[in-house]
Amino acid sequence: MNTKSVEAIIQPREPHFVGDGFSVHNFIPASYLLDMQRMNLFILLDYGSKYHFDPTEIPKGVGVHPHRGFETVTIAYKGRIEHHDSSGGGGIIGEGDVQWMTAASGILHKEFHESEWSKTGGVMQMVQLWVNLPAKDKMSKPKYQALKKEAISRYILDDGKGEIEVIAGEYMGMKGSASTFTPMYVMNARLKADAEAKFRLPAHYNTALLVIEGSIRVNEGENVPTDNFVLMAQDGEDFVINANEDAVVLILSGEPINEPIAAHGPFVMNTRQELMEAFQDFNSGKFGYLEN
Repeated sequence: MNTKSVEAIIQPREPHFVGDGFSVHNFIPASYLLDMQRMNLFILLDYGSKYHFDPTEIPKGVGVHPHRGFETVTIAYKGRIEHHDSSGGGGIIGEGDVQWMTAASGILHKEFHESEWSKTGGVMQMVQLWVNLPAKDKMSKPKYQALKKEAISRYILDDGKGEIEVIAGEYMGMKGSASTFTPMYVMNARLKADAEAKFRLPAHYNTALLVIEGSIRVNEGENVPTDNFVLMAQDGEDFVINANEDAVVLILSGEPINEPIAAHGPFVMNTRQELMEAFQDFNSGKFGYLEN
């Protein structure tokens, strides 16, 4: 077996709030190991581990803000999130659903706890990724993909001890539901205790795992507990996940975009000049309009 080895196991940092609705551990960009280039094309990963919100009549969340140059991917594990954007995209992201928003040339959006969910409160758990776009696509037209839980492709493991949800990419011939600009894999392994899942991903892809629930072993090596991030080396293709207990693992792998990154706040471009243009276009109203 041409083994892809573990480069680092990274514990979650202290959480911080994004707006007043999302308590997150930031894994990317977070250190010299996980800057925007090391995991490129995944240039940001905020993980909202389980957090209980009390009932409220006014939904918590993040108000209107802009993006340009990349895509945002929101995976809801618990709770319900409501989204609206200036290109007309929007809807409710329920448990197991995925929202894939292509900001590209520029978009305004807002994200809040869904109104009825807010009134009862409960546990919120989610992941938000920023997926980089190559220079040729950064100024393409914004778009929105709402991937409902029922529509996400699933591969049932041979022993029946789990399944692989294929959001993007392919697993054992099962193709993911999301359309992407560059080659990538975004998958959830939902495993019962003692289950084993095998993966083969290109050696040069940037690959990582995030343990959402339970604990696992990678390549029969070190145990990885809940909420920990596993950075895989670029030294092979094959690796194995074993579940020590019932577990959910997010698998990310993508072909690197080997281009310069110029990032500031909500914009990720290739040059400083393009960043300045993004701010000018935003300030002059070219991203459209969205009510707060």
